[in-house]
Amino acid sequence: MKNKLFAFIVGRPIWTTLMTLLLVLSAAMGAQHLGFNDDYKIFFSEDNPNLVAYETVQAVFNKSDNVAFIVAPKSGDVFNEKHLSSIRSLTEDAWQLPYSSRVDSLTNYQHSWSEEDDLTVEDLVPDYAEFTPEMLARVKNIATNEPLIVNKLISPSGHVTVVNVTVQMKSGQGLEVEVVEKARELREKYVKENPELNIMLTGMVMQNASFGEAAIHDNSVLVPLMFLVVLVLMLFLLKSITGTFSTIIIVVTSIVAAMGITGWIGIDLSGPSASAPIIILTLAVADCIHVLSSMIFEMRNGADKRTAIKESLKINLNPVILTSVTTAIGFLSMNFSDSPPFRDLGNIVAIGVMMACLLSLTLFPALLSILPVRVKQRAKTSNSAMLSLAEFIIRNKGKLLPAVSVLALVLVALLPSNKLNDNFIEYFDESMTIRQSTDFLQNNLSGIIQMEVAIDSNEKGNVSNPDFLQKVESFSEWLKHQKEVDHVSSISDTFKRLNKNMHADDETYYKLPENQELAAQYLLLYEMSLPYGLDLNNQINISKSSTRVIGTLKNLSSVELVDIEQRVSNWFENNAPEYKVMITGPDLMFAHIGQNNIKSMLTGTSIALVLISILIGMALRSKRYAAISLIPNMAPAAMGFGVWFLIDGQVGIGLSVVAGMTLGIVVDYTVHFLSKYLYAKRDKSLNTENAVRYAFENVGKALWVTTVVLVFGFIVMAQSTFKMNADLGFLTAVTISIALFIDFFLLPPLLLLFDKKRAKSTVSQHSNQIA
Repeated sequence: MKNKLFAFIVGRPIWTTLMTLLLVLSAAMGAQHLGFNDDYKIFFSEDNPNLVAYETVQAVFNKSDNVAFIVAPKSGDVFNEKHLSSIRSLTEDAWQLPYSSRVDSLTNYQHSWSEEDDLTVEDLVPDYAEFTPEMLARVKNIATNEPLIVNKLISPSGHVTVVNVTVQMKSGQGLEVEVVEKARELREKYVKENPELNIMLTGMVMQNASFGEAAIHDNSVLVPLMFLVVLVLMLFLLKSITGTFSTIIIVVTSIVAAMGITGWIGIDLSGPSASAPIIILTLAVADCIHVLSSMIFEMRNGADKRTAIKESLKINLNPVILTSVTTAIGFLSMNFSDSPPFRDLGNIVAIGVMMACLLSLTLFPALLSILPVRVKQRAKTSNSAMLSLAEFIIRNKGKLLPAVSVLALVLVALLPSNKLNDNFIEYFDESMTIRQSTDFLQNNLSGIIQMEVAIDSNEKGNVSNPDFLQKVESFSEWLKHQKEVDHVSSISDTFKRLNKNMHADDETYYKLPENQELAAQYLLLYEMSLPYGLDLNNQINISKSSTRVIGTLKNLSSVELVDIEQRVSNWFENNAPEYKVMITGPDLMFAHIGQNNIKSMLTGTSIALVLISILIGMALRSKRYAAISLIPNMAPAAMGFGVWFLIDGQVGIGLSVVAGMTLGIVVDYTVHFLSKYLYAKRDKSLNTENAVRYAFENVGKALWVTTVVLVFGFIVMAQSTFKMNADLGFLTAVTISIALFIDFFLLPPLLLLFDKKRAKSTVSQHSNQIA
C-alpha cells in the first residue's frame, strides 16, 4: 500500500500537485469568514468567576471602559486661560465620540457650594467664566485640594490633567476601532490647534485596540521576516534551491489552509492566536527538512532522484506522521488553558501541523519530482561532522551521562523559583504608543489600574444610612493610605462635601451627615442639580442599596495586585462582615488567570505526555524505549523554565502554555532519533554503537538544521511588540535548543548504557542456561 502511494506521488507528480492544491484552495476559501476580536474579555471563559464578578458589577453600575486624553502643557501649568479653554472645548467635543456615555474633566467637574440656603452645583470652569488671575487661582485651589479629582483628573502640582471618556458598547463586535479612530482624529485636531500642549491617549479602549495593532504588526512585519530567515537558512544549510523553494510552497499552503479551516470553523483571531502563522511556518519547515535531508543523503550515495524520494518517504513516513500527531497533541493540550485565545492558538496550530504533515508527504515530494535537483555524489563527507560527533559521544559516554544529568537537575531545580506574575500594561512593548502614554500617566498623575469594590448594604436606600456610610468612609480612608493606591473615588467624599455645603461651607462640617433622612435629602438635592451624563450611577445603584468604591492603583504586577485584593478582603472580614462585597477589575482578572492557567495547563500537559508516550510505545513497538523517551521529552521544558529564572524569573499567562506547546516539538526530536536508531538495530542488525552512528549520520543533520530554523523562527517571534508572544517565542526557542542538546548528549549515552546492560543480562542468562 505504501509503495503504491509512493509510486503514484513520484510517478504522477503533476496530478498529485493539482489534487493537493485543490484541497488547499477549498480550505483557503474559509478565510473570508475570519474575524478579529480585540476585546480583553476574550482572555476569559464565559464562566470564569472573575469575569462573572466583573460583569455583575458592570451591570449594576456604569461600565468603566474608557478613552483617556492626557493633556500636559509644555509650560508645566494647566491653569491659564488658553489651556483651560482648550480643555473645556476638548471636553465638549469628547461627548461626540461614538458610544460615549460620560465625559469627566477638570473643567466640567461638578463643583458645589452654598449661597445662603441654596445649593449651587455647576462646572468648575463654566463657559461664561472670566479668566481673571483671581478666578484662575480659585480654580487651581479647588481642583488641587478636592479629593474626588486630585490624583485622578489633575495632578497635585497642576501640570497634567485628564479628560476621561466613558464608552458603552457591546464587546467583541469591532466597535472599538470606530471609537479609537475618532479619538485619534480628535487628538490630532487639538495637537494641531494647540502646539503648546502634549496630548496622549490611553484607557481600556485604547489598550483593546493595541491588541489588534500588535497582531497586525506581527503579521505584516514578522511573518515576511520569518520567510526571509527560512529562505536564507535553508539555502545556507542545505544548499538546495529546489528544496528551499518547495519548502516555502509547503509553508505557504499549510498556513493558508490552516487559516482557511479556522475561518470555516468560526474561530475569531485575537492577539495570541494571530501568531499561529509564525508557529505553523516554523513547524512546517521541520517536516520538509527530514524528507529533503534523507533524499539528498540517498542521492549522494548513488541513488537516482525518484528512487531517493521513494526511499526518503519510506524512511520518514512513520516518523513524520508520528511526530506531527504528537506535535498536534501537544498543541491540543492547550485546550486545558483557562484562556480561550490560547485554546484557539493550540487548535489553529494543530490544524496547521497536520496540514503540513499531509502536504510534506504529498505535495513536497511531487514538487521535488517535477523540479530539477542536483546533488553531487560524495562518500559520506557531508555527514562527517555528525559522524565525528557520534564518535565523540560514544567515547565519552561515561562522562557525558553524569555531567549532562547534573546540569539538567540543576536547571530543573531552578524551575520552582520562577514567580507567577503578570502586568497588563507591560504586555505592550515600550515602543508602542499605548505603553508610552500609560507610563507617562503613571509617572505624572496616576496609574490606570482600577480596583472596583462593590459594597452591598442589603437594604434599599441604605447608602444614606450613617452606619453604612461610616463603614464606607473607614474603608475608603484605609485604602487611600495603602502604598499602591494613587486615588480613591468614594461616595463618602461626596456626602462630606454636601454636608459642608449645607452648613454654609463651614469646614468643621466636612464630615458625614449624622442623620439618614438628612443625608438622603442632600443626595436627592445634589442629584437633581447634576447635568445629563454626570449623575452618580457610576457610584451608587438605582435602589440606593449599594455603592462602588474605585481605587486607582499604580501599575502593579499580578502578585502585588492579588496581595492588595487579599488585604481588602481581610479588611471587610474584620471590619464589615455584615456586607456583601465584590472585588473586581480587568487587571485583577488578568492577575488571577495566569495562576489558574498554569495549574490547568499542568493537567493538560500531563495528559498529553501520557498519550504521546503510548503512541511512541506503539509506533516503536517497545515499552522500554517509550519509557526511555520520557527523559528527553520531559527535561527540555523543565530546564527551559530553569533558564528562564536566570533570565527573567516572571511567568505570566503567555508562558504558562509553553510546556504544552513545546512538548510535541520536543517529542519530534526524540522520535526521529529513536526511529532511526531502532531501524538500524532491527532492519540492519547493527550493534548499539553502530546504531547510534547510523542515527547521527541519517538524522543528525536534519535535527540540527530543523533546530536552527525553529530557533531562529521563534527568535523572530520574540521580536513581537506584544509581550505575551515575545516571551512565548523566546522561551520556546530556548526549550527547542535544550531539546537538541538533550537528544544529542543525553539520549545516546542513555541508549548505550541501557542497551549494554541489556546485552550483558542476555549473555548472562544464556550462560546460565548452558550451565
